[in-house]
Amino acid sequence: MLTGYKKAYLILADGTVFEGRSFGAEGTVTGEIVFTTAMVGYQETLTDPSYCGQIVTQTFPLIGNYGTNDEDYESRGSVVSGYIVREYCEEPSNFRCEHTIEEFLKKYGIIGLYDIDTRRLTRKIRESGVMNGMITNEPGFDKEKALETVRAYNVGSVVPKVSVKAPEDYKAENAKYRIALIDSGYKHNIRRELLKRGCDVTVFPYDVSPEEIKKFAPDGIMLSNGPGDPAENKTSIATLKALIPERIPTFGICLGHQLLALANGASTVKMKYGHRGGNQPVTDLELGRTFITSQNHGYAVVADSIPESAGRLSHINANDKTCEGVRYTNAPAFTVQFHPEACGGPHDTAYLFDEFIELIGKERGDR
Repeated sequence: MLTGYKKAYLILADGTVFEGRSFGAEGTVTGEIVFTTAMVGYQETLTDPSYCGQIVTQTFPLIGNYGTNDEDYESRGSVVSGYIVREYCEEPSNFRCEHTIEEFLKKYGIIGLYDIDTRRLTRKIRESGVMNGMITNEPGFDKEKALETVRAYNVGSVVPKVSVKAPEDYKAENAKYRIALIDSGYKHNIRRELLKRGCDVTVFPYDVSPEEIKKFAPDGIMLSNGPGDPAENKTSIATLKALIPERIPTFGICLGHQLLALANGASTVKMKYGHRGGNQPVTDLELGRTFITSQNHGYAVVADSIPESAGRLSHINANDKTCEGVRYTNAPAFTVQFHPEACGGPHDTAYLFDEFIELIGKERGDR
């Protein structure tokens, strides 16, 4: 156990208090407590915009042993509300290390908590479901006032906080296609995967209008991941509904998967504790194969709600049988709940980007 650090506390909405030690920034923060089972890629986790408004708990016991660097970001910074680990490494050792995990947290004002029983916390979330919580390293906190704040907390509409404010252009070498990436909080590796497949990428804000997309005339549309309740994104849902008749090849990931389902008349539901980590088994029903995937979501598309006239279930979670993918029949489009672009891995489902490129070529009549 590290020494010389002051006490910090986690207060859960059910009244449970965990005492640990503080690292990272100073102060108090409230958020939705979630856990991720990923064993590697903690920098990618910390820079994933889908965690906006949440306090992230790592189930893997030791975090920070290879430090952080300036290359492995999945966004421009970090928007997690707080960070909880069992143990963190003060002196990382890796040839790519440029900063410690604590330096990273302080840079982005993230309050960290370590030296608590993360197994107990994870079991509580699995049994009771995701709940709000507060991390504080300020002395003399009032538990009853803290509980009032915690119980009143609402993640709210977070997509506007993480989306770009104006279109951004990225050019590929020898580009063949032009992609409109609608940004609800996209991970940068989505852009990288498209660029390396010969696609120019223009990133549009989440509230881009159908008219703007039609004027841009993309060869394909990429719908990104992002945070929060998908049903709150009424502007995005309306835009996608208006674009369906245009028959533009479309690929959606995570929140993008949920938004296109909602645009087609399906419904979504909040899960008890979600899927977060790099070891979720997903079965591709057409291939009859099960792949290990990276995931980060707290909502799911209700499989039975997908209109038969719109599309069909294409992937299911091998553990709980929830919807993990849809192939649409009313438009050249498919979406998945997991992350085929995951940096840190696994990379089993990266073939879906190739399918997207093939779909574009087919719709364009390319040979």
